[in-house]
Amino acid sequence: MRLNAKRCATAVAVCVLVAGCGPAGSPETGGAAVERAAPAKTSYPLTIGNCGREVTFDGPPRRVLVMNGVSVGEVQAFVLLGLQDHVVANAQRVTVSDDPGMVAEVAKIPTGGAEWNKNFDVPAEKVLELKPDLVVSTWSGGFNAESGFATRDQLASAGIRSFVNPVDCAHGAVNPSAADQAAYDRQSITSTYDFLWQLGMIFDAQHRAAEVIARLEGRVAAVRNRVGGAERKKVLLVFPGMAMMSTHNLPAVFSGGIYDDLIAAAGGENAFPNDKPNPELTSTLNAEALASADVDVLVIGLTDPSEQDRTEQLAAQLFEKYPQWEASRSRTYAVVSDGAFLGPANAYAVEKIADAAHPR
Repeated sequence: MRLNAKRCATAVAVCVLVAGCGPAGSPETGGAAVERAAPAKTSYPLTIGNCGREVTFDGPPRRVLVMNGVSVGEVQAFVLLGLQDHVVANAQRVTVSDDPGMVAEVAKIPTGGAEWNKNFDVPAEKVLELKPDLVVSTWSGGFNAESGFATRDQLASAGIRSFVNPVDCAHGAVNPSAADQAAYDRQSITSTYDFLWQLGMIFDAQHRAAEVIARLEGRVAAVRNRVGGAERKKVLLVFPGMAMMSTHNLPAVFSGGIYDDLIAAAGGENAFPNDKPNPELTSTLNAEALASADVDVLVIGLTDPSEQDRTEQLAAQLFEKYPQWEASRSRTYAVVSDGAFLGPANAYAVEKIADAAHPR
C-alpha cells in the first residue's frame, strides 16, 4: 500500500528508449515521462534517469533490496515479472491483497533479516550489511539520512545502485524538479505500468513487462468500456483500520491522485474529489463533512487479514452511523485492499468498485 509515510506508517504496519540506444529519460526530467517502445532485448550498459540522477546498469541486478516505503506495489511488480530470484531482501509486507495469489507469492521472497527501524524501513547499517547491488524504494524519502536510511550518495560510494519508483520521486524529496512534482501530482493507474516497464528494461524482461502491462490495461479498459455510458456514482473510499490517522476518530478517507483515477475508471466520482493527491484529507475531515457527503457507493479498504471476515460488520457499522447516505439505504458497498493504492492490483480494485457501482 502507498500512503503518506510519516502520517500512516503505523497504520500500515498493522522518456525510456529501446535498450542500448542511450539513457532512458534524463536527469533533468527524472525519467518522469516514460515512453514505452516496442519490447526488445536489453543491451547493457543501460542508463536510466531517475529523480535527477543517472543510474547505469552493466547487467541485470542480482541482489536487490526492496525497501518498505509504506507500499507493496514494488515487490508485487517483481512477482508479476517473475523477478523474485533477483531479490535478496524484501521489506514490503503483504498480508492482505486483492490479487488472490499475491500474499503467498510474496511470502516466498526472502527478507534477508531486514527489519524496520522506528521510521518503518530498513536502517542504513542493515542495507550496507546485505551488500545489495540495487536498492529499490517507493519514494525519495526511503533514502533520507534523518530517518536512519542510507542515502543515495552513501550507497553509490559503496558501489550500490539505487532506484525510486518514478511516480514518487517528488515524495520525500527536498527540492523536487517540476517534472517530478508533476508526475506525482498526476499519478494514475498508468504510473504502475511505467514502473513495470522500467523494471523490464533494467532486468532484460521487456517482453514479460509488455505482456503484464497489456493484460492489466485490457482489464481496466474493459471496465471503462462497460460503464462508460452510465451515470457517475459518488464513491467514498474509507479505511476503518486507519482511524488513528484521524484527529476526529473517523475512518481514513482518501482522495485525489490514484484514488480518483481508480474510481473514475470504475464509473464513479470521488465523494471528496481533488485534482492531485490529498494526503491531509483524513486529518482535516470532520464528522459533519463526512455525514453530509453524497455517497452512492461505499468502498471499504482492508489493511489486515483479521478484517477479511468482518467486512459485512464494518459496512453495517458505517451504514448505521451514516443512514443519510444513499449507499446506506441501498446497502451498496465494495471491499478492496492493496488495489486502492498505486500498484499492479489496481485492476482488481477497478473491477470490484465497478461491480458495486454498476452491477452487471
